[in-house]
Amino acid sequence: MNRIYLDHNATTLLRAEARAAMIAAMEVVGNPSSVHGEGRAAKALLERSRATVAEAVGASGADVVFVSGATEAAALALAGRGLRGSDLEHEAVRAWVECDLPVVEGRVTVDEPARSVVQLANSETGIVQALPEGLAASDITQGFGRVAFSYAWAGVEQVFLSAHKFGGPKGIGALVVPRGFDVAAQLRGGGQEMGRRSGTENIVAIAGMAAAAAAAQADLAAGRWGRVAELRNILEKAVAAAVPQTISVGNDLNRLPNTACIICPGWRGETQVMAMDLAGFAVSAGSACSSGKVRSSPVLRALGFGDDLAACALRVSLGIDTTEDEVLAFADAWCARAKRLMAA
Repeated sequence: MNRIYLDHNATTLLRAEARAAMIAAMEVVGNPSSVHGEGRAAKALLERSRATVAEAVGASGADVVFVSGATEAAALALAGRGLRGSDLEHEAVRAWVECDLPVVEGRVTVDEPARSVVQLANSETGIVQALPEGLAASDITQGFGRVAFSYAWAGVEQVFLSAHKFGGPKGIGALVVPRGFDVAAQLRGGGQEMGRRSGTENIVAIAGMAAAAAAAQADLAAGRWGRVAELRNILEKAVAAAVPQTISVGNDLNRLPNTACIICPGWRGETQVMAMDLAGFAVSAGSACSSGKVRSSPVLRALGFGDDLAACALRVSLGIDTTEDEVLAFADAWCARAKRLMAA
């Protein structure tokens, strides 16, 4: 069976540029904290990668702190600060903030930007938020490389992201903060990453992240995600035509070009995932970090869906190289099973 991967919001495919950069970095044997020639070579690679990521994020005049991923970056950015967020945030953010910001018709209402956290884009629904200037922090993990964003003009104090969401390796991410900003280190020891995150840097993963970040921004600038949005729309129209009872979450709002969140009343999300997996398609019932949990999505509840409907959501997230044939194959397979269910 030729499988079709449509779960790019969980993790996307490793880019060729990232793979090549990682293979090359494996030949750099030094510790970047060492002062000998080998160490200086590793340090040079580290700083070139840091500069590449900073440029991709639009972070001139800011520091890029390499961490294990957006979950660690969120802890580093948010722990102990008493910030506010909404139920739309990823669990890695909700763990550190008071989730009391109201959500009105898919939009987060912010009255104190300097004390608030608002994500750039939601992993489950694809809904993109307009970030208020002066925001304390933003999780840009899902939006980076898919929608226009620049740290330089966004007016957000701190942002964080994970490489594997835009074609880099898993287990590496970054926190972007203003130069000189006081970050309370969570991991202490050798004082790496400007004293903000101790531990020898993962040069191989960092090099892969930098290469992927540059390639992702190049794809965005070239307009490649426009075609992905067309494919997403083709999918949603096919589903709506075949099974009119379905709900396309957020399709009247600004969304990521690759994300469709479909609710099919009476067909639980996890059951849909299993059925489509057996048919050769990889999709999900929501955030990969929340899959398998019994409670329904707080994101969908915040958008006004009751538990019964929220439990019947399916997320289909396309990649930049997803083809129309793959989308149509999925639509045919899903619609056939949904129609049988509705006829029963």
